Amino acid sequence: MALLVGRFRRLELAEDALADAFEQASRHWPRDGVPDNPAGWLHTAARRRAVDVLRAEAVRARRVPELVGEQVDREERAGRATAERLAEVEEEVLVRDDVLRLVFLCCHPALALEARAALTLRLVLGLPTAEIARLFLVSEPTMAARLTRARKKLVGAGVALRLPPGERLDDRVEDVLRVVYLTFTAGYAPGAEPAPVEGGAAEEAVRLGRLLDALLPGRADVRALLALMLLQHSRREARVSASGELVLLPDQDRARWHHDEIAEGLGLLVDLPVPRGGTALELYLQAMVAAVHAGAPTAADTDWGLVAGLYAQLEELTGSAVVRLNRAVAVAEADGPAAGLTLLDGLEDQLPRSHRLPAVRAELLWRQGRTGAAAAEFERALQLCPNEVEQAHLHRRLTEVRAV
Repeated sequence: MALLVGRFRRLELAEDALADAFEQASRHWPRDGVPDNPAGWLHTAARRRAVDVLRAEAVRARRVPELVGEQVDREERAGRATAERLAEVEEEVLVRDDVLRLVFLCCHPALALEARAALTLRLVLGLPTAEIARLFLVSEPTMAARLTRARKKLVGAGVALRLPPGERLDDRVEDVLRVVYLTFTAGYAPGAEPAPVEGGAAEEAVRLGRLLDALLPGRADVRALLALMLLQHSRREARVSASGELVLLPDQDRARWHHDEIAEGLGLLVDLPVPRGGTALELYLQAMVAAVHAGAPTAADTDWGLVAGLYAQLEELTGSAVVRLNRAVAVAEADGPAAGLTLLDGLEDQLPRSHRLPAVRAELLWRQGRTGAAAAEFERALQLCPNEVEQAHLHRRLTEVRAV
């Protein structure tokens, strides 16, 4: 998608051409076999389809614009074999920059923030509409309509695929960072499928973070986000057991963490001055929480008092109910379950559909010896939980508390 939009500078043309290429693949591949380079095959087919559309538009207009004529001439001269090699070269040289430009296109200020994030997830990463809808807690038809409106708005405004000029770049970076981090969380937000995590989205977000850091070196907000993602992503292979069961942070095998990524993330934070406020400080505080966990040799060595203090600063900065929930967990570890339970009071109105709130409350009630109340909260969490792996974990905990 990024290559096509970068080449033709027309979002609707790139989308339609790529859709046609997938349709061709669905007819040809079952019969002819999957090609050695499926992405290259799709790109070439989509590019040819786009050129055909441009030719038809030129004929209808009874004139061929100079730019389109040059494009058509290049395509005709290239031939099929050369086109395949051209696709490979383009993928090596252009994809990185074009993906970043596509992110900035999707984050255009003409769109609402949630529309920017949703469009980036759809066009840049190819996340299914149903998964994007789940992230935003809306129905799939609502999200489909939102994506359609966002596309039409960009097309209608004639927005070009290019980075904003220098004087306007800063205004767009903060929104891009929000979108990149939402992309990252999409990789670790369990949905209705059995798998608890999907690493592809997170990997792409880390790549986008590196691109932003290369494009905007030295920015505290960009560097803090990259550090945060590296530290969190370093634990990916320890999050699930060999049998596919969810493994919580205190129980993870820290030998399976990617310590090279931890070292890189910690190095970014060491050289980073504490931001004064705003998004940069929010990302920095989150990264510091991840750093405390990453630096603890064992779960027992975790400085929960420091984690609780960082979450308190985050809550003051953001007013987020999710931050309060995480703070309650840290406070319970540092000061006991009663202190954690106090912080959970009143969160139901702000997190009515979250299964994690009753799950956390259940754990803290259990630690107090209130098994009946804990079992009731585990049952409530099960009713709200959409993911099979997390459901299995909650079922195990419910069985254990009932056996006491």
